Amino acid sequence: MFYVIGLGLGDPEDITVKGLNIIKQCERVYLESYTSILSCGQEKLEEFYNRKLILADREMVEQRADEILEGTENKTVAFLVVGDPFGATTHTDLLLRAKEKGIQTSVVHNASIMNAVGCCGLQLYHFGETISIPYWDDSWKPDSFYDKIDANLKHGLHTLCLLDIKVKEPTLESLMKKKREYMPPRFMSVSEAAGQLLEIVRNKSTDDGNKDDHHKLTENSLLVGLARVGHESQQIVACSLRDMKNADLGPPLHSLIIPNGRLHPLETEFLQQFAELDLQKT
Repeated sequence: MFYVIGLGLGDPEDITVKGLNIIKQCERVYLESYTSILSCGQEKLEEFYNRKLILADREMVEQRADEILEGTENKTVAFLVVGDPFGATTHTDLLLRAKEKGIQTSVVHNASIMNAVGCCGLQLYHFGETISIPYWDDSWKPDSFYDKIDANLKHGLHTLCLLDIKVKEPTLESLMKKKREYMPPRFMSVSEAAGQLLEIVRNKSTDDGNKDDHHKLTENSLLVGLARVGHESQQIVACSLRDMKNADLGPPLHSLIIPNGRLHPLETEFLQQFAELDLQKT
């Protein structure tokens, strides 16, 4: 059997009883390490599970999946994922590969940022399509995700923005060498994401005469920044896009929410505790 097990939001004890019992019975246990991170670290997990974990980076999962699945026809192997197993398409691909090989599979679900964002008081059934905001560089500044934000706002829906992380990314120079070298890990903050959104908003304003209304993202639009959701050090702040650029929510992981322009009264009341402005007047 090949198990894909969700670990929840990051604390070793977030794993389900079912997931923990399976881990104890497995021949091999892999820990996926690039679509998200655990702030507690691999060592704490190994201590809690009382067993060694094999770190599975992007290269292993995407290029050496057969190595992970090897022997699962007659052995039990687990693949551990931060959050829920279906939070990333990579994990879906791994399950499909297993099925193609005739390997039995099973999934153990857990909490993820996709549902835990309700901690800020915005109601989950008011969310539209989730987007990812990638890091920009000097020659590559994609903004196609903005169209999805715009569509969500027009339909009165909130937008959850998942922020880019870079773990074990090879340097451009090393790609031309036989020996790879990797860039230091990077985790996008709400401040960095807001800075990129501000640039897009200003460009769009110039292009189409964007007006400050409930159906457009502007510098004055309300945003919600979240950090380390599910941890004791969790932080939430609600402020304008312009002010979010200066927000410091500490260590990763961060997420960003762009609420719709017309909050439900209960959403406004709950969100007010995190706000740096009077939401009743926005």
